[in-house]
Amino acid sequence: MIDPALVARVADLELVARIVVEGTLSGLHRSPFHGYSAEFSQYRRYRPGDDLKYLDWKLAARTGRLYTKQFRETTNLTATIVVDSSASMDFPAKARERSVPDRPTKFQYAVTLAAALAYLVSSQGDAVGLASRDVFVGARGGRRHLQSLLTALSALEPSGEFAADAVIRQASDRMRGCGLLVVISDLYDEEERTFSALRHAARRGHEVAILQTVSRDEIAFPYARDLEFVDLESGRRVAVDAAAARRQYTDNMAAFLERWRSRAGREGMQYALAVTDTPPDRALRGFLLARA
Repeated sequence: MIDPALVARVADLELVARIVVEGTLSGLHRSPFHGYSAEFSQYRRYRPGDDLKYLDWKLAARTGRLYTKQFRETTNLTATIVVDSSASMDFPAKARERSVPDRPTKFQYAVTLAAALAYLVSSQGDAVGLASRDVFVGARGGRRHLQSLLTALSALEPSGEFAADAVIRQASDRMRGCGLLVVISDLYDEEERTFSALRHAARRGHEVAILQTVSRDEIAFPYARDLEFVDLESGRRVAVDAAAARRQYTDNMAAFLERWRSRAGREGMQYALAVTDTPPDRALRGFLLARA
């Protein structure tokens, strides 16, 4: 497996993407992406906004439930990748982690996953685009377009707030037809507005996949003394007795992650938790195998 710290040291994003994808695809024999084309693949539950011509009415008559036929995509998949570039993704900030200088931040990890997904989609001959704060690259195919997308991705910097709902809505509204929308974020933005935007995308007929990206420290809270925590987006400072707060924090964090997982599942969205100490090829492989 590819060490996240090793990936963090490689400056060439296209090389990083290729390395991660080559590690990911070992043992994967078919494309994990699905769309509407000639070859039948599987059924999934009907979602409001799905094209009615793909409903299997005979199956509905037998079971009393509505299912949409899915077909394996060949050359006309359109995918847009949304990357959270908020300041909260810059954790742990490298300048404050001198004991582990190659430890990837959430943002670096998210960019790595986005680059690998873009490389994979493009290498299949399909169209891929990118959306982030103040950045939108329309979905197209071809190596030259991929290089332009990776250049835009490498130029992103984590800062300020993200307004995830606005970016997601823009990305979904600008995709032609039904496509795949992949959101890579810690999802710390306002939950209801963000989820409403994701549901809007799903009801437009897009397939929605979420890669919630967090660090191990955010889950485990490995602190044991009085500390001052600083909000990376607002600059607000809070003094905390870490030992006393650990149980409440970890319970709240677990509930937050479970809330996103269960809500996504109820809406038919794919959800995966990507923890930054997990080798990126393993995280991507798990994501793709869940699709396949």
